[in-house]
Amino acid sequence: MVATLTEVFESLAESATTREEGARTKLAKALTDLSQGVDTSLIRTAMDAAAEAVPYRRVLECAEKVGVRAALAGVRRDLTRQLLTRSPGSSTCQIRNEADRMEVEAAQRFLQHTDNLLDRYEDAPSEGASEPEAEPAPAPADVPTATPAQKRTLEAIRDNGVAIQELRVGQRRVAVERGERPRRDMVEWVVSQGWAKQAAGSLYNGQKVTLTAIGEAILAR
Repeated sequence: MVATLTEVFESLAESATTREEGARTKLAKALTDLSQGVDTSLIRTAMDAAAEAVPYRRVLECAEKVGVRAALAGVRRDLTRQLLTRSPGSSTCQIRNEADRMEVEAAQRFLQHTDNLLDRYEDAPSEGASEPEAEPAPAPADVPTATPAQKRTLEAIRDNGVAIQELRVGQRRVAVERGERPRRDMVEWVVSQGWAKQAAGSLYNGQKVTLTAIGEAILAR
C-alpha cells in the first residue's frame, strides 16, 4: 500500500511533537524538584524541541480547514520568506538571541525534511469517493503489424506489471512487479503509437503502463 501525503506528514509531525512533549515534561519535573538546581541543558533541549515542533503544529492546525497539501505549501512558503528577510538576533538578552537562532535552524530543518513531499506523495482519496467507470475502449479498425521485439514489449506490459518511475529528477526507469523488465525506449515507443497507455499520477511512486485495445488486438493476432 502506497503511503499518502497525509500519512507521511503526520508521521514526521508525531516525531517532532513527541520530542517536544518529552522535553517539556522532563524540564517541568526538574523545575518542581526543589532539592536540585535548575539544569540549563534541559532548558535548551526544551527550547530546541519546541522550536522544532512549531511549523508541524502550524500545518496540522491549518490542515483542519484547507487540507494537508495546501497547509504544508503555505507554511513552507511563509518560512522561506521569513528566512530570506530575517536578520540575526540582536537583543541584549542572550536567551532571546539563542531562541531566535533555534527558530531559524528549526525552520531550515523543517524545509529540508518536507522537501519534495508535495511532489512525491499523493493525497488520500476522499471518503466515499469512487473511481469513475471506464468507458469501453473502441475496437481498433486496423490492427498494425508488430515486430517480435515490439510484441515482447506488449507481452511484458500485459503480464509483468510495468510502470514508469522517476526516483531522481530526469532519471526515469522501467519498474516491473514480476518477470523480465522491458527496455524503456520500447515501452515509450508503444505508448507513443497508442498501443499502450501510461497512467497519470506520481512518477516517484510509478505510473502504471497498460495495453490499449490496439495493443491487445496485436497480441491476439
